[in-house]
Amino acid sequence: MDIAALAYSVVTATDLESWVRLGEDIAGFSATRLPGGIALRLDDRAGRIFVEQGRDDCYAASGWEVRSRRAFDAAIDELAGHGVTVQPSTQDERALRHVIDMAWFTDPAGNRHELAYGYVSAFDRFVSPAGVPAFVTGDLGYGHAVLPAPNIAQTRDFLIDVMGFGLSDFMVHRPLGPGGPEMRIDFMHCGNARHHSLALFEGAVPAGCVHMMVEVPTLDEVGRAHDRMLKSGARLMATLGKHTNDHMTSFYIQTPGGFALEYGFGGLQVDWARHTEFEFTEVSLWGHDFSVGFGADEKAQLADAA
Repeated sequence: MDIAALAYSVVTATDLESWVRLGEDIAGFSATRLPGGIALRLDDRAGRIFVEQGRDDCYAASGWEVRSRRAFDAAIDELAGHGVTVQPSTQDERALRHVIDMAWFTDPAGNRHELAYGYVSAFDRFVSPAGVPAFVTGDLGYGHAVLPAPNIAQTRDFLIDVMGFGLSDFMVHRPLGPGGPEMRIDFMHCGNARHHSLALFEGAVPAGCVHMMVEVPTLDEVGRAHDRMLKSGARLMATLGKHTNDHMTSFYIQTPGGFALEYGFGGLQVDWARHTEFEFTEVSLWGHDFSVGFGADEKAQLADAA
């Protein structure tokens, strides 16, 4: 299967305007109100994050781009050949996502994946209400998403064997220390140079997502967004830091969906023909204190489970 990039993500919200405030006031996205939801723009496409009105606040779907009708049809046939049930999209779904065609299915962990062919756009110039000049998108897709997969080995095999992803690297996370439970995180790439377009977290996440990531072209834009976040009073989920594996300098903020938004700069782009898979043992070279958000929530959940 020839998946080019993460084209978009879909979230559901009980309060659409909460996403407008996060998107425009902090992240610097441009919001367009549409029948059935909101499109958050990062570039000249009609949207990269689509927010649907719903009864829950959560992550709903990852939209994977294929570059042609032939590739789309071949992907549908390949999924059927693996015994995967593929559902056609509705006109309303295609209209909100601004795609020519879309079909969806779920992986073994229950995450919804949408195969999307062809985007629809008026190519209006992107103008950020917060003055962000651009986001790093294009052939790299809009960023990445980290999804829950309690059955991580089965889900990872599905992504590789059925969807055509590759493993970039992985980490074995021990949130309660060396003697505590292990949670593996797999970082996966598709048909572009971005270090990972998807990651799998070995655990259940009620919000349906650990975090989404968007990237800006300069460190100054990360700093300006950090200032806007502090001024807004929004909850910080991890402090500013630089990751070991993808070299992203970023911070994390809580979204209205109950998961985080990573806002970063300097993400690694990889020549996959020369890449060797590896395990890394530290999340960050410096910074990224997750105890302010993720760590506090995770320890509370593990303590309750015990």
